[in-house]
Amino acid sequence: MLATFRRRTLFAAAMMFPGAVIPGPHRALPDPWSKPAFHDAMRKLWTDHVTWTRLYIVSAVAGLPDTKATTDRLLQNQADIGSVVADFYGKPAGDQLPALLRTHITTAAELVGAAKAGDAAKTADAKKRWYDNANEIAAFLAKANPKHWTDAALQAAMKTHLDQTLDEATHRIKGAYDEDIKDYERIVAHILTMADLLSSGIEAQFPEKFTQKAA
Repeated sequence: MLATFRRRTLFAAAMMFPGAVIPGPHRALPDPWSKPAFHDAMRKLWTDHVTWTRLYIVSAVAGLPDTKATTDRLLQNQADIGSVVADFYGKPAGDQLPALLRTHITTAAELVGAAKAGDAAKTADAKKRWYDNANEIAAFLAKANPKHWTDAALQAAMKTHLDQTLDEATHRIKGAYDEDIKDYERIVAHILTMADLLSSGIEAQFPEKFTQKAA
């Protein structure tokens, strides 16, 4: 059943963004980007982020043997996001954001493990570090593009993302699957607004790197 869910999820992502150019370790980025392609690529990257996070939660909570492979794929997504960041802000920034996002993922994994084990102290510690890291991500992005991304707006967006993901993991651990599914639907809707915020901000900051026409 899990394999069927994964195939359907990835198929749905492909249908949502059929023309998206998704960066990866062996794929060159467009120069210039078209605005429609960049919009779709950012949505695909961040949809991958929440999709593979969900699959990690499902596998980790159930203790499935694919947990490590799923974690590795989720971490690859952070590198893919870094490829886009480096294209606009340079390699140091392209390395820094994935590092922050890796901490976002690894701390979330600690949080899920502690909550599953019922360890209140470790859960509280991981949760605090997770939210602190989210504020670091918001600050990094706001500093990179202060005219179009305010720290307050990004902190609010990141907090919503974490709150929703925490609800998803909590409901999954409790076996409240109907609520868990609703959580994921809310997560996808929100991450698309975040992706659009990021893509529109980059387009406004670097208009010379974009064409209006679709590729």
